[in-house]
Amino acid sequence: MNPVTSFLVFAFLLAGLAAGYLVSPYLAFPLLAAAALIAMSLKMANVWQKFVILRMGKLQSVRGAGLFAIIPVLDSVTAVIDERIQTTAFNAEQALTKDTVPVNVDAIIFWHVHDAEKAALAITNYREAIDRVAQTSLREMIGSSMLAALLSDRKEADEQLKLEIGQKTAPWGISVSSVEIRDVAIPVALQDAMSRQAQAEREKQARVILGSAEAAIAGKFVEAADIYAGHPVALQLRAMNIIYETTKERGATILMPTSMVDSLNPSVTTLALALASEQIPKPNEASKPAQQSP
Repeated sequence: MNPVTSFLVFAFLLAGLAAGYLVSPYLAFPLLAAAALIAMSLKMANVWQKFVILRMGKLQSVRGAGLFAIIPVLDSVTAVIDERIQTTAFNAEQALTKDTVPVNVDAIIFWHVHDAEKAALAITNYREAIDRVAQTSLREMIGSSMLAALLSDRKEADEQLKLEIGQKTAPWGISVSSVEIRDVAIPVALQDAMSRQAQAEREKQARVILGSAEAAIAGKFVEAADIYAGHPVALQLRAMNIIYETTKERGATILMPTSMVDSLNPSVTTLALALASEQIPKPNEASKPAQQSP
């Protein structure tokens, strides 16, 4: 009983009792009868509710938000339908995919009643029916999908479930807003195998990237070798710079053969050869002093 009806019933009951006690018992009977009539006839629906009313077994009307009255005994409220968006959780356990892999899938469906008359008269219990239809559609979708597609393309699976469930519940006056798959659980052994496969794929990709990098570096070395072949001084300067940077960063002492040092510094070698050639006397100069002696 709604608050308005309760207030009116209480007021008429109080008035009837007061009239019967203070005025006359015969005056109390009409007031008490009015209270009973109000209690049975005056109804109030909230803004999200629809009242389905039958009159002598036939559909009389569907009433919405506000106060309304029915005829006692002849009319009856057969159902009160909530038209707000509602959720139903459902799952499928040990369902086989198209590639025969058992999976456990949890999902949730968002739905609402758009036709209260059909929801009340076309089906006995529309809430239970939605749960059964959702579970059946989920198992059908899993059986027609590969495991990889089920794991990677959840949005497509959600849309497929929404269409299938919506088509089955539309005759009952129910619309499906969305379906969301929350979790897809696979066996532990298969998880380990998939983990090893993913690791192998990552290692393969890393090796491919490393090989590409080595090929690119080798190409750059070939280009540098071509440049240094025409400019040997540049090669010597580059080698000296590498040695300098190595000793600068690490503070290490590098031992190199003298031949390598000479190759890196040709000017010193040239100077040494020039000095050595000047110190060796020529044959003509060595014979001249010997002839002048007595």
